[in-house]
Amino acid sequence: MFTLSRLTARLAVVASFAALLAAACSPDSNGPSNRTLSANRVLSLSTSAAASGFAVLANAAVTCTRGSIIGDVGTFQTTPPGAITLTEGCVITGASDIGGAAAVAAYNAFLSQYAALAPQPGDNCPIITGTLAGQTLAPGVYCVSAEAKTGVLTLRGGSNATWLIKVPAGALTGTSFQVVLAGGAQACNVTWWVDAAATMTTSDFQGNILAGAAITMTDGTFNGNAWAGAAGVGDVTFTGTAVVGCAGSRQGHQEKEKCNQGVGNGPEGCDPGNSNHRHGSNDENGGTPGDPGRQPR
Repeated sequence: MFTLSRLTARLAVVASFAALLAAACSPDSNGPSNRTLSANRVLSLSTSAAASGFAVLANAAVTCTRGSIIGDVGTFQTTPPGAITLTEGCVITGASDIGGAAAVAAYNAFLSQYAALAPQPGDNCPIITGTLAGQTLAPGVYCVSAEAKTGVLTLRGGSNATWLIKVPAGALTGTSFQVVLAGGAQACNVTWWVDAAATMTTSDFQGNILAGAAITMTDGTFNGNAWAGAAGVGDVTFTGTAVVGCAGSRQGHQEKEKCNQGVGNGPEGCDPGNSNHRHGSNDENGGTPGDPGRQPR
């Protein structure tokens, strides 16, 4: 079981990053260009922690009803209570790991990344309130309120640009919320740090979610990794959602291209039928690198 003492130990691992992170989250008087550099700096500090190879991670349980998940799925806990449950035709293209060594290592890396990106004392990150509808954000570090999101949020930047969007207090929720990427922006370069749970309904969401509690998505699409339960309890539930992970795999990138081109054999143009995909160490679309030490099971 996950304990406070274990979390304290992992926090110590990233304590040396605290000063850099605080500075990186504090835009200076020189304007947006420095905010862009700050985001790149923050995310680069967590690259090694993110190299897990898993698209979906939960503390105890992952449940998928209908829809599909492109990528590997894992839980921190073994059976019971650890479980991965697929119903009504939901398929996973990658491996399923319930409390195995790879999943546990990935979850520990997630905890370290979550702690490293958490709001720090002295941060200067003004809260953007409201639904985010109609807003366009350049690359950078942002903090947003826990009000329900709806409408269209545009993230505009180049293919190597990064965004770190934090919900420092409360949950991330949304209904009919659409995140649009413009100018070459990549979903795998967007990180949403959430204090509590993340819940999206009939939304088209882009970016990796690092949540303190559960992640729940109903219908719509999700391009990114879903990692839940940094606070100790948190499951992942997808219902009718098409999920494309950023797990850093060559195969995952190929499957995503099939999905985008509509040439796959499965639902939504994807090819969910092959459950034997394994991740390598290269990422062709600039996302998080895979774990080269991970071996096929």
